Amino acid sequence: MNMDLGLTRQIIAGFQEAAALRNQIAYGLATANWETNHTMEPVKEAYWLSENWRKAHLRYYPAYGRGLVQITWAKNYQRMAAAIDEPELATDYDLALRSDIAVKCLVAGMTKGLYTGRKLSDYIDLQHSDFVNSRKIINGTDHAKDIAHIAREYDAELLKEGVGVEA
Repeated sequence: MNMDLGLTRQIIAGFQEAAALRNQIAYGLATANWETNHTMEPVKEAYWLSENWRKAHLRYYPAYGRGLVQITWAKNYQRMAAAIDEPELATDYDLALRSDIAVKCLVAGMTKGLYTGRKLSDYIDLQHSDFVNSRKIINGTDHAKDIAHIAREYDAELLKEGVGVEA
């Protein structure tokens, strides 16, 4: 794993600031890796298609997905804006593409259960790393095993770096 790719270091710092465990950070990184098509940079939903396509095909336009994890629907942008204390996000959806806000959304969304009502601590704690079922935090079981594999790789890298290891 490239631990310096895109926003990887900022994501680690964001989760550490939220007092996340190493294995929780690993799953957050794996999720961002998957959701951004392995770029670790915020993306627009269907980024390979035009804005006109999104306007014509996404029923929640203009509140389509943006970020390290896709926030969709106006009500979800409003909820996320309140959770991260960024009120402008409630109406300026492109702010989810800004690095600092994208990281805040990822961390708050996964630690507080803002995406599906499920949160990291529901599946990952000091004794257990249920990386497969952790996918329910974001999107059911879609690609759960693929993301779990990526999470295990990140967990090993974080351990090598001493993240979550008491001195």
